[in-house]
Amino acid sequence: MRLRTKAVAAATTMIGVSAAAVAAGRYASDAALKPRPDRPLPHDPPLTVHATAAGQITLTRSLASLRPGTYGLTGAGCHAVVGPVLEDAPHPADCVVRRLERVSRGTLAPGTRVRFTPQVYTGDPRDALGLDHTDVDVPGELGPLPAWFIPADRSAWVITVHGLGTTREHPMVVLPFLHKRQFPVLDLGYRGDPDAPRSEDGLGHFGRTEWHDLDAAIRYAVRHGAQSVILYGWSTGATMALLAAANSAVRDRVSGLVLDSPVLDWQATLRALASARRIPSALLPLAIRAAEGRAALPEGRLVDAVAADLDGLKVPTLILHGPDDTVAPWAPSRELAARHSELVTLHQVRQAPHAAMWNANPEGYEDMLGRFLTPLM
Repeated sequence: MRLRTKAVAAATTMIGVSAAAVAAGRYASDAALKPRPDRPLPHDPPLTVHATAAGQITLTRSLASLRPGTYGLTGAGCHAVVGPVLEDAPHPADCVVRRLERVSRGTLAPGTRVRFTPQVYTGDPRDALGLDHTDVDVPGELGPLPAWFIPADRSAWVITVHGLGTTREHPMVVLPFLHKRQFPVLDLGYRGDPDAPRSEDGLGHFGRTEWHDLDAAIRYAVRHGAQSVILYGWSTGATMALLAAANSAVRDRVSGLVLDSPVLDWQATLRALASARRIPSALLPLAIRAAEGRAALPEGRLVDAVAADLDGLKVPTLILHGPDDTVAPWAPSRELAARHSELVTLHQVRQAPHAAMWNANPEGYEDMLGRFLTPLM
């Protein structure tokens, strides 16, 4: 009887541990599968505003606040845009002074907690950029998908797709560039976005299901006059573009891909997102396994999981990525470029966090983008 009691106790303990592990894995995987724009990514540490003056802002000194380029600055109820570091401006040793381009919302009082974001503009294309646009609904498999359409003269449309931690406001950084070159642009919101339908499980799937919304956008563009489309995505939006180009029934209308910081190694990205939410390292393997199961992700990397599909890649592709991306490692981007060297151009951007290749060097980015798009016009 005593042995039987011990066996029952041991079994009960094991069941309890297993249940706790499942619960811990589910909790940890939520950090990766339910990203929101108001949650910082791993490269977005909190900073403190120490002072503002005419055209200047003083921030906590860190690797983030010292990055070159142009970034959005967001905090509770505020949004601003900062430019380059002002090396000659006087400042305490533990601070850095940057050019303050504009405050688009709220105020930046001393003590305000903020973080950097690649999302430079807020609002819609008309309010933020003075570009006429139409609010359209793209018929998707889960319901209407909100999008902004910016008209222009070319028959080749560009469909833009944002990624992790941003909204369709993020692609506005390249809208002036694309509009100047007369590309019509469809800036898409997809499942899980504000005003868009949610997936049944309420989770993000790293593009594995979301690409169907991009497929719907391609069909919408063709129905409304596009002779061809260029898919332009950031982060998981870039993953969606790659999957749509490989799998869409109308992929013959896709004439080019622009992939900014594509997520090609799900496990690495899952680990980074969970870590950013302060999930203990001991729980990270559970988080990854739970996330893969809940989101039906194949084990490993996109470049391995759909290698056969990607080997059918037939359109010119520009990848903009860099070695400082801690969310989506750039090694798989290099592998993809090497595998398809006749079609894929890889442009390396240094000192740029995830999905912020434009921000790090807007002029160099747009120069490369222009050279890539010219033959596709």
